[in-house]
Amino acid sequence: MGRLFICLIVLISLFYNSLVLGDIGTATSYNSPYTPTKCGGNRSDQFPSGNLFVAVSEGLWDNGAACGRRYRLRCLSGNNRPCKEGTIDVRVVDYCTKRPCPSTIALSTDAFAQISISHNAKINIEYVQ
Repeated sequence: MGRLFICLIVLISLFYNSLVLGDIGTATSYNSPYTPTKCGGNRSDQFPSGNLFVAVSEGLWDNGAACGRRYRLRCLSGNNRPCKEGTIDVRVVDYCTKRPCPSTIALSTDAFAQISISHNAKINIEYVQ
């Protein structure tokens, strides 16, 4: 009986740990012009293929150390069920210029369209570096 109980606890723990992989935050989209950025100025080579890039808020900026970091993120929820299935990989190219930043991460319009059917929504996301 004791072994069965321990196995059950281990399985439940593994199940719950697989549900949450990273941090929870919010995301919005931002429009062009995307340059100049705080990370690469006017360089066009700073943008990854597919235009899957983001600007981050103060909490992730880390005094500029965030430049070039990659995050995997997925939409969790929002008003009117905006989420698409799956995850995307994005690169940090900028610091959110609005004060205060409206979200944890501001995605390029192309990146936002990959995870949400709503173009101007504020969504809840899960992200991991």
